[in-house]
Amino acid sequence: MTDRPSPPDDSLDPAFRRRVPHGDSLERDVCERCGFVAYDNPKIVVGSVVRSPGGVMMCRRAIAPRIGFWTLPAGYLEHGETPEEGARREAFEEAGADIELTSLLAVYTVRRLSQVQLIYRAELRGGYEAGPESLEVREFGWNELPWDALAFPSVAWALEHERAVAGGALAPFTNPVPDDAA
Repeated sequence: MTDRPSPPDDSLDPAFRRRVPHGDSLERDVCERCGFVAYDNPKIVVGSVVRSPGGVMMCRRAIAPRIGFWTLPAGYLEHGETPEEGARREAFEEAGADIELTSLLAVYTVRRLSQVQLIYRAELRGGYEAGPESLEVREFGWNELPWDALAFPSVAWALEHERAVAGGALAPFTNPVPDDAA
């Protein structure tokens, strides 16, 4: 269920125009017949750096974009889900992993994709196996991380920030570079 109002049934093919709705300050798509405002807001991505005695758990992507590249278990937050629930769900979907979140590691902004990414620190509780979105799941020690085969810049940021926290730095972190370079 969403908090957004739905357009009336008789407006399934509404005539939308870009304009500033009454009481707003930004241009939006507004139905000229019924006044419905179609808000297009950033997407929330949730994920985690999952630690275990064997290192950091990572997933090799089986889906686009970046098939075959390594990533952290992460994905879009679903309606009605807390960020923490979403991060745990993503770890289970992608790696069959039960995780315990320990703290918020970082909040990244990827402006060109209209994403806000919430990345948590987590501990692995048990085993793991590749889910339908992963070709492979494995643990990497710090000295064997696949830096040249990471799927996204924010994966490298999160790994670097996790290492910084392990060395005593305080989290949460933000983008280490301008957000339009992500």
